[in-house]
Amino acid sequence: MDSLDNNQKPKKLFGERLVEKGLATVDQIEIALTEQKKNGRLIGEILVSLGFVSESVMRDVLGQVLGISSIDLKTVVPDSLALELVPKEIAERHVVVPISYNPETYHLRLAMKNASDLQVLDRVHALVGRKIEITPFVSGEGEIKKAIDQFYGYELSVDGILHEIETGEIDYKSLDAVEDEYSQPLIRLVDAILADAVKRDSSDIHFEPEEGFLRLRYRIDGVLRQIRSLHKDYWSAIVVRLKVMSGMNIAETRIPQDGRLSLQVQGHRVDFRVSAQPTTHGENIVLRVLDRAKGIVPLENLGLHEDTLNTLKMMMARPEGIILVTGPTGSGKTTTLYSMLNYVKSEEVNIMTLEDPVEYPVDMIRQTSINEVARMDFANGIRSMMRQDPDIILVGEVRDEDTAEMAFRAAMTGHQVLTTLHTNSAIGAIPRLLDIGVLPDIMTGNIIGIISQRLIRLLCKHCKKETWSDVIDSKLLKVNEPVKIYEPAGCEHCENTGYKGRISVMEALTIEAELDELIAKRATLGELKECARQSGYKTLADDAIRVVRAGLTSLPEVARVIDMTQRLK
Repeated sequence: MDSLDNNQKPKKLFGERLVEKGLATVDQIEIALTEQKKNGRLIGEILVSLGFVSESVMRDVLGQVLGISSIDLKTVVPDSLALELVPKEIAERHVVVPISYNPETYHLRLAMKNASDLQVLDRVHALVGRKIEITPFVSGEGEIKKAIDQFYGYELSVDGILHEIETGEIDYKSLDAVEDEYSQPLIRLVDAILADAVKRDSSDIHFEPEEGFLRLRYRIDGVLRQIRSLHKDYWSAIVVRLKVMSGMNIAETRIPQDGRLSLQVQGHRVDFRVSAQPTTHGENIVLRVLDRAKGIVPLENLGLHEDTLNTLKMMMARPEGIILVTGPTGSGKTTTLYSMLNYVKSEEVNIMTLEDPVEYPVDMIRQTSINEVARMDFANGIRSMMRQDPDIILVGEVRDEDTAEMAFRAAMTGHQVLTTLHTNSAIGAIPRLLDIGVLPDIMTGNIIGIISQRLIRLLCKHCKKETWSDVIDSKLLKVNEPVKIYEPAGCEHCENTGYKGRISVMEALTIEAELDELIAKRATLGELKECARQSGYKTLADDAIRVVRAGLTSLPEVARVIDMTQRLK
């Protein structure tokens, strides 16, 4: 059998890999090889043209053979910057299509039918400039040619598409079309809005119909920001498109619906969790952006104080017991939990999760979504997972007595359990568990530690400006004289907000023997706090002040997220 490329010898020949996987027979490979001798075409192209394998199968297996990632172009949102770098005639001549371009890192992602063709790569390099790094991806020839037809020649910016719509008519019948969908501007508008939100690091996208217009808002760094207002006439078409993409029922408008969709934005996969809610002015749709590239962060990259990081690692070293992560919705609990699981995962450990729903798929971790239809709630799910020989169990949330009881039972039978709880502070988790119905006797000796966290915005490093603390600031900072701190200014890098990015502020409370005894005696919250402080417990406010003193954020931002009044007493 012949390989697909003479420049790079694959570890296993393409035909052999197809036969091994049961995707083609030996006879089919022999027929393709005979055809190859006649016309010299690539064996993958011949197998597809004969109908022996699909183009998607050929793309994936070829990527495995060459050790190069494959990409499904049907889910790619076109990037206008990348398309400007590689003209259409060059793309057609070499059967390549640019996927994304990052001007800050000079990084171009390129889909090719033969990703190890050095001649084509060299020609594209010469065209775009040698300083630009090119990462090739494998894709099928038919997919690439279709993408070239769709991506080139159409307006891709939100403003440009809106102008196109204003000067034309909407074809509602084509909104769920598969063929030639990019000829319909409203389809491109939805893709452009989703891609724009991802590029601006949004966590949520809000489509909000009002009486006379449609409001579009992004949640960026935890704060909602209005992006633009659209004419109400566009909404019926946009909502149909979003429902089609996320697998919802387009005919049902009276009940809430949930869906999910995936797109390739800037060269990597982004998932969107979609929720539709009927309102007085039409269906309100919110998309939660689940960017895998940003969702799973190494523990060391969370920006934690060294002492807090060491405390977390010590907690994870305990083989049995329960670790609670507390905080309001959107405080980064899921990211912290996944960072902790990522830190301990290995071939020697069986990690299982039960979530509502699974947000970030992770290799080597068995993940399950709760399913109300199948009566798979948190309590029944834990009971079932206990029979799967787990070492570590992640439970999405402790909401009620049954779930809490099963989580503690798992912790008492030799498992490490990680879960979340809605409380305002780490120490506040104890009375909350008592309120749910967990007995002090069960808590004693079974809680490893409690983590409470918030996300605060970072000052834009391009425009933050120095200032001096006033009397109240100094009191919050616990200093006797004015000290240098920073405040927001605003520039083009942060869209004039003064802030760019977020960081975790965390308190980590390890449950030692003395605290355990107080829990068993149903001690008051004040007694628990005093005992924790004597063992070196640092509060959220203490950690937030550390970040302020380091010049990373401002006091008003900290006060927006955390109650700082206790420090004024």
